Amino acid sequence: MFILLLLPTTIKAQTVEQQLEDTTNHTFVGAVTNWYSQHMNLGGVTLLMTIESSFIPFPSEVIIPPAVYVAEEPESALNMTDSYFLNVLIIVLFGTLGAMLGAIINYLLSLWLGRPIIYKFADSRLGHLLLLSSDKIRQAEDYFNEHGKISTFVGRLIPAIRQLISIPAGLARMNFGAFLGYTFLGAFTWNCVLALLGYVAHGQKDLIDRYSHELSIAILVIVGVSVLVWIVKKMINHKNIQR
Repeated sequence: MFILLLLPTTIKAQTVEQQLEDTTNHTFVGAVTNWYSQHMNLGGVTLLMTIESSFIPFPSEVIIPPAVYVAEEPESALNMTDSYFLNVLIIVLFGTLGAMLGAIINYLLSLWLGRPIIYKFADSRLGHLLLLSSDKIRQAEDYFNEHGKISTFVGRLIPAIRQLISIPAGLARMNFGAFLGYTFLGAFTWNCVLALLGYVAHGQKDLIDRYSHELSIAILVIVGVSVLVWIVKKMINHKNIQR
């Protein structure tokens, strides 16, 4: 009799849990998490971080934290060991490898092309589409000249300069070994910070699942507003150029 009394409650609890899971899977957050769990691997992390670290605009904040977040999921391609710490460390190391590859691309292009072509490309239509400009390149170069070789490390921690700091290093023909060493330290430190965000988020997994619908709406609104602001800025800049 006691079991029969508990049975409806158990079924009800399972139903609520299933409904919550189904709701999560149909949200933007749930879709991204599911995609990462099923498709993301170390090669993908490395490739995306290579793109992020080159002159192509792609935020590392949407690579490392989600990868760390889903690494603990049993079905995740990023869950390679029984130790969550080892999974996170492996992701950070491969993310750092990708960041170094992207930085090397910038370094070599700057070394071979030279300052005039780099600045001309930054002010070209393609350069603007990649969110580059001569002012941004000049800002990174001034920072490099002011702080010296250590700027290759510190610059990796500054959002506005992180992807571009390897360009002035190439223009200045910085020693390649020193460039690699400072870049590794900076990229590794930054990826550890991002991994910490993913770790903290995983600790709040139940809360994220519960409010995933609200989070999805907030993310989409932020993305929409960002795109709108970017379009408006482009239109204003185009009008100013015509004048």
